[in-house]
Amino acid sequence: MALTYPDDLKYLDTHEYIRLEGEIATIGISAFAVDQLGDIVFLDLPEVGAGLEKGEAFGTVESVKAVEDLKAPVTGTVVERNDDIIESPENLAEDPYGAGWLLKVRVDNTSDADDAFSAPEYRKMVEGE
Repeated sequence: MALTYPDDLKYLDTHEYIRLEGEIATIGISAFAVDQLGDIVFLDLPEVGAGLEKGEAFGTVESVKAVEDLKAPVTGTVVERNDDIIESPENLAEDPYGAGWLLKVRVDNTSDADDAFSAPEYRKMVEGE
């Protein structure tokens, strides 16, 4: 898998990404994280209606190598959960930025994402350029 980092996303140093469209944020994990984890076998994500706190764990991703906490890039309320990816977590590797999204969240404050990395900044961090 080619490691790509779409420019319309913001990235956390914990490898989650966020796509802000108005007050709705789509949250997922980067291609780098998927690559590092290897074969993903399980996802634990909150239900619709659950609250997220910026910087706090909101779920886990489990691979054959490790179990990692997922960290919220924003504070808000879950409005949609990707049940398809929960049922087939191995598909995260095929399209982490499209069909592999995890949650959609109504953001309390869109400026929460201001301190996230741009795509070039994130690429430099993970690839050491």
